[in-house]
Amino acid sequence: MSPTKPQGTDPLRVLIACETSGIARRAFAARGHDTWSCDLDAAEDGSNRHIICDVRDGILREGWDLLAVMHPPCTRLCRSGRRWMSGPGKWTPPKALPKGRTWNDLRAEFELGVDVFTACWDAPIARVAVENPEMNDLARERMPTDLPAPQMVQPFWFGEPAYKNTGWYLRGLPELIETDRLPEPARGSDEWKRWNRVHRMPPGPDRARLRSRSFAGMMNAAADQWGGHAMREEQAA
Repeated sequence: MSPTKPQGTDPLRVLIACETSGIARRAFAARGHDTWSCDLDAAEDGSNRHIICDVRDGILREGWDLLAVMHPPCTRLCRSGRRWMSGPGKWTPPKALPKGRTWNDLRAEFELGVDVFTACWDAPIARVAVENPEMNDLARERMPTDLPAPQMVQPFWFGEPAYKNTGWYLRGLPELIETDRLPEPARGSDEWKRWNRVHRMPPGPDRARLRSRSFAGMMNAAADQWGGHAMREEQAA
């Protein structure tokens, strides 16, 4: 059963940015919050509570109580992508590049990732959660000085039989507490391989979108815990 809103407290205004699946939006909306999502692409569920826009184009200033940024562009910010960005040291030509890509392409994607992340982190919103992997050194030196280390969580902490190390950069919100940790399967077993399906996903036009999808169990925990924290603060104000 979903928690009820404290009596006498208005619902939160929640923005779920960089999401098309609607998974996080529906989790917060199910708890009575005035919840909207936004992305450059349309919502998969056809919701009329989804705004097609660039998150940097002013929507962040529309009086939200809580911002959760689900899947901002992060490929060039994460540790695993560092080898494509620079060789030894910082910003030296990389030893190799992805097929068909130029260094200028990758630098432009890096700048986009930095710009979107910092716009969301610095938004005039009291409570912010930005999903992003642990960053490489090139990205970290471009980040706001108040950026903490991310909280790293796994879907199986929230009842989802899957591995996907997920980082949350949090401002004004508590770290997520596991709700339903599943026992891990034996390494190398068929079940273990199924748990690794996100990492084993074959190449294809939808690979990036499918790999970045949220897990409902984690988003339900976020809606309960972050939403509950914000409601208590609003009630006490």
